[in-house]
Amino acid sequence: MAKSVEEQIEYKVTVENIGQGLRGDALYQAYASKGPEWHQKMTRTLLLKVDLHLLPFLVLMYLLNFLDRNNLSQARLVSLEKDLDMKGTDFNPATSILFVGYLLMQLPSNILLTRIRPSRLLGIAMAIWGIISACQAATQSFTGLIISRFFLGFVEAPFFPGAVMLMSSWYTRQELSHRIAWFYAGSSLANAFGGLIGAGVLGNLDGTHGVAGWRWLFIIEGCITVGVSILAAIFLPNYPATTSWLKDEEQAYAQWRLMNDTGEADNASSSSIREAPAMVFADRRIYLFILLQHLSLLSQNFQYFFPTIVQTLGYGSIETLLITAPVWITTFLVSLFVTWTSGKTNDRSLHIICLMLVSVVGCVIATVTTNTGAKFFAMFLMPMGAVSAYQIILAWLANSFPRPLVKRSAAIAIANMFGNTASIYGSYMWPSSSGPRYIPGGSATAVIALLVALLALIIRIVHTKMNKRLDEAESSLDIPTGSNMLEIRATGFRYIL
Repeated sequence: MAKSVEEQIEYKVTVENIGQGLRGDALYQAYASKGPEWHQKMTRTLLLKVDLHLLPFLVLMYLLNFLDRNNLSQARLVSLEKDLDMKGTDFNPATSILFVGYLLMQLPSNILLTRIRPSRLLGIAMAIWGIISACQAATQSFTGLIISRFFLGFVEAPFFPGAVMLMSSWYTRQELSHRIAWFYAGSSLANAFGGLIGAGVLGNLDGTHGVAGWRWLFIIEGCITVGVSILAAIFLPNYPATTSWLKDEEQAYAQWRLMNDTGEADNASSSSIREAPAMVFADRRIYLFILLQHLSLLSQNFQYFFPTIVQTLGYGSIETLLITAPVWITTFLVSLFVTWTSGKTNDRSLHIICLMLVSVVGCVIATVTTNTGAKFFAMFLMPMGAVSAYQIILAWLANSFPRPLVKRSAAIAIANMFGNTASIYGSYMWPSSSGPRYIPGGSATAVIALLVALLALIIRIVHTKMNKRLDEAESSLDIPTGSNMLEIRATGFRYIL
């Protein structure tokens, strides 16, 4: 039987069991009736608390995560390959094997995050990967390095998609892009400070107590990670409804904001874990986002060889590590700006397209010339475009599968899992034998960057058509019942382009 207009409107705003025992519709109306000045004040107060409690920890955790993953590229500049009797392309599987372990644990860990406190799960995972990272210093053979790198990826798996999912449980779609930029800044800062730390350790501790400099690098960075993990397990926030440093009114308002933005507040028990993968794969857009994230990560594979690529400019090992710092600091600043404009304009696709074109220009310049100045300039453009675009892609993914919580969590994990398969074979795009111009890697990366831009345009077109259907449904007060529309609850919801 057809619903009355009143019943349809009530259905669109009803969310059960949030706040302090209030029905969702009562809570929705209570906050919706407030004036804009009240909302601005509450939002400002809430975001200040969330930003100060959540972002610094996540940025620091990701910085250390990336340091522990990427310090192999710095160790390569000194005696790593000689000490472990590595030959030819041995460095490539040592890099890619990490992502085999990483992929195996992606989906299980992120779905568990909806049932286990994020602070506990991410803190424990961080402690274990820090221990394994430090233990890499004890490896005496190429086989030992391969084994340790596999397990390093296995225990690192929960962190990145878990952190993105956690942020999407606190921030609205407009706010998320810029916050993900701050979070992902951890990788740019890790590349910048990693070069400085690597220069300091490799330049001053090599041979100290009979231990090679690259071993000291693993020990020092791994121990720092373990120390921070203890603090993270204690102080990292969980979800709005279970956070002690928010007042009761702020807890309820934090959930209302999400309900108002996407139609439903986060409720970990609203759907079962078993339903999550089926819900994700029933939404055909996930295949586009998987391919988008895969190609985007493939376009960034130069990060794991960046010190080696920069060394082709003709500088020594320590100087090479030092001059990588300004490249990544600039990338960090650019990413903050473009994600801020992306959030302000509610645009994702056009930003991604423009940034990937910048990366294309960088790849072309890097491969067609051996001029030191031009090549160094190109090394700024490559990460400025590709890395900044990826941050917007992450936010777009989380924005596009908003509710229920387990669906969003599974979507982020699935896209990240298949996306990171790019790092397994992408490491072979940059063989040292193709230096100093690295024509195969640079050319392939330029083509891949163009494909990322094309996919962003396709998803924009898909979302435009879906928004048009929502316009038509809302104008007739007809609630769409298609599988892709089941998560929509609030009038005014539209997919971000």
